[in-house]
Amino acid sequence: MAGSVVSQGRYGVRVPVGGLFLFAIAAGYLMSLLPLSLPMLEMESAMAAWLASAFYAGLLFGALWIEPIVRVLGHRRALVLFLLIVAATVALMIALPSQWLWLGLRVVAGAATAGVFVVVESWLLLVEDERQRASRLGLYMAALYGGNALGQLLMSQFGVSGMLPFLLVLALLVLAALPPLLGRHCSPLVQQHHQLPLSSLGKLKRSAVLGCMISGLILGPMYGLLPVYLSHYASAGELTGMMMAVLIFAGMAIQPLTGWLSARMSKTLLLALLSSLGTLAVVVLVLASTPLELALAMLLLGMSAFALYPVAISQACDGMDRSKIVSITQLMLLSYSMGSVLGPVLVNWRGAGVAQLPSYLGGVFMATALYMLVSALSKTRTDLVEPPAGLE
Repeated sequence: MAGSVVSQGRYGVRVPVGGLFLFAIAAGYLMSLLPLSLPMLEMESAMAAWLASAFYAGLLFGALWIEPIVRVLGHRRALVLFLLIVAATVALMIALPSQWLWLGLRVVAGAATAGVFVVVESWLLLVEDERQRASRLGLYMAALYGGNALGQLLMSQFGVSGMLPFLLVLALLVLAALPPLLGRHCSPLVQQHHQLPLSSLGKLKRSAVLGCMISGLILGPMYGLLPVYLSHYASAGELTGMMMAVLIFAGMAIQPLTGWLSARMSKTLLLALLSSLGTLAVVVLVLASTPLELALAMLLLGMSAFALYPVAISQACDGMDRSKIVSITQLMLLSYSMGSVLGPVLVNWRGAGVAQLPSYLGGVFMATALYMLVSALSKTRTDLVEPPAGLE
């Protein structure tokens, strides 16, 4: 049924962005902490890929049931709930360091993280002006990736040994719940949602859906396996945390530019350009022999990989009624999660392990660039051939 969304006149963005920023710092630290702490906790290193897949499986599962919770609780309370669930999983990981329990807890954490993403994304996208949506989404991605980068720097400061890093992550997650908990009058007031069924994925822009899925295929392995690759195969050693910070800072820095471009050019063509940049980044990564060259590879890789999702989700929301925004962000996160679950598994196909990560990323980037370029050119050709309305 059709629905309507009534938002408060001038609800700010500081509450959701502030909570997301603190959450992202914790998530960024935990992203590298988990795979690198496994040997110290007497767990198999192969668990790194399984933990990444478990998290993204939870993300996929969570993307299926977020909208009803937001409808009942509202954006602010739902955000507090999801943040505290993630914090609870970290507390249990500290108390019970068992690899099978950790797998289950990462599934739960992934489901709650899906809630955080959908709540904050839809909160910021609930405006009529599409250029304002692009700028707000750029702010969202900057907070997310900036927080992730700071989390990587925390790894250099506090290391991965013992329980102190996990306790720090837990404290940050609890602090992240404070902005939405205290900001009682900042949440958008949603009277009705237009809930879209799963079958609606086929009716949304194909390049947007594929863009979100490709983003998952790339970021899933990068989050879970790139720290291991850098420490073992790229001679990064103690520079792993710094290199991951460069990667994510690049993703944050590119957001204003992609937000500006996405409002002024074909988003499908922009996705093709970003994927081509990613292909170049992988070539530099493979050929890198010095820390400076490796940092350049991380810079290019971050600029390309982290820009795909915001461009794709912005494309999916173009021309859509505000009442559909929560459901659209949920469906886009579902597409992203499908790719995120498959990514680490595909990297480890036939037991190749993280050594295969560059060739995997290069193949995905190149295939995406070709597909998006052909789609953009086909759309341009169609627009030129079709006569204007009323002249047929």
